[in-house]
Amino acid sequence: MTRRGLRALAAATPLALVLSACGGGDPGGAADGPLVFWTIEDTADRVRAQERLLAAFTERTGIETEVVAIAENQLTTVLTSAAASGELPDVIGSISLPIMSQLRTDDLLDTDAAKQVVDALGVDTFAAQSLELTREGDTQLVVPSDGWAQLLFYRKDLFAQAGLAPPTTYDAIRQAAERLDRDDVAGITASTTPADVFTHQTFEHLALANGCDLVDDDGRVALDSPACVGAFQLYTDLLTRHSVAGNQDVDTTRATYFAGRSAMVIWSSYLLDELAGLRADALPTCPQCQADPAFLAKNTGVVAALSGPDGGEPTTFGETASFAVLKDAATDDAKKLVEHLMSDGYRDWLAIAPEGKVPVRAGTEDNPRQYAEAWLGLDVGVDTKAPLSEFYDAETLRVVQDSPRSFSRWGFPQGKAELAGAVAGQLVVPKALAGALNGGGDAPAAAREATERAAGIARELGE
Repeated sequence: MTRRGLRALAAATPLALVLSACGGGDPGGAADGPLVFWTIEDTADRVRAQERLLAAFTERTGIETEVVAIAENQLTTVLTSAAASGELPDVIGSISLPIMSQLRTDDLLDTDAAKQVVDALGVDTFAAQSLELTREGDTQLVVPSDGWAQLLFYRKDLFAQAGLAPPTTYDAIRQAAERLDRDDVAGITASTTPADVFTHQTFEHLALANGCDLVDDDGRVALDSPACVGAFQLYTDLLTRHSVAGNQDVDTTRATYFAGRSAMVIWSSYLLDELAGLRADALPTCPQCQADPAFLAKNTGVVAALSGPDGGEPTTFGETASFAVLKDAATDDAKKLVEHLMSDGYRDWLAIAPEGKVPVRAGTEDNPRQYAEAWLGLDVGVDTKAPLSEFYDAETLRVVQDSPRSFSRWGFPQGKAELAGAVAGQLVVPKALAGALNGGGDAPAAAREATERAAGIARELGE
């Protein structure tokens, strides 16, 4: 994916597979051949890393495996084709929450296997929110593996000079944006492009903090609630009064912060390695960065869990990735594989992309911090490799590590995951925000428009 950290929401494009075998056999399941593992971690280096992981599992257990790498935005189409031909895999790795929901809707998940794996590993060794987001009632749908968080990155040096507290609340964010907004530095930059799911993710992050949810306790669309109007108001005020001009997206928000022209930016944890100067095509360009490429990393703090005046516990928008065991899989072997990837192989699984694979399992019952501590020492970066701990202080990394504990998402706790996916995929909120952000409307009107569009989608879904 070109937009690192942005998970596609069930988009369908023509079928295309990249096959790479760790063992021989056909792709239809371990009963007649190897245990088949599909992954959406489909770049060449990540495929090779997964091949090595599964080869180690094969050496240890004697169970042959095969890796099938599929681009995430093709997974829906590939699943449909495979289900029709009876060639579904045994396990799928790195599935997002919307994909999990689709697999559940299509009745493809072996939920008993998922529960058995979680129980075997130890329920209490997982971040509670990772299990909450991957359950339906009391049914464990999949095995959560890792996650990435939406984070508020801020210039610690500028905050210290202005005597500002970290931007953990609506009031603190607003105050910092106002105080630090000056000719050459914007108070904040965040996505505003109407045709970009990144805008939805950024808004949902702030909305969740204020207790704004997609639906109310009765399951009715509630984007015009007072809490949601407050979220629309904050977003509109920040981006029209204290940000840069023009539509902003995943690339421009990063570029503005990297140039030292913004005091805050909302981005995913995938920004961490780039901010440290470890990716050649996305290097920091601030004046101080010429002498010290890691200047911004050293002077950046992060906030995960935010709170608003109408909210409850501080929350974070985050994507929880999971392993799914499918029905009709070679269940015993599939469970062994997932258990291996979440225990002896877990460090190497996280090492595939540590900045976007924050462990949701911090450790074992005997060593509760085993994997969290291992994560700190993993190399990140694209063109240059180094651990995050070489660039960020312990508090910054603690915030990132703890972020899965505060993950939340619209619709999932209320059993409205399909609606949430459709609302995000159809860009309901970014389109509603466009009028307010471009001066033709206001926050209450944007909230009403979003509610009307989301309610229309709910009716189409029969909800």
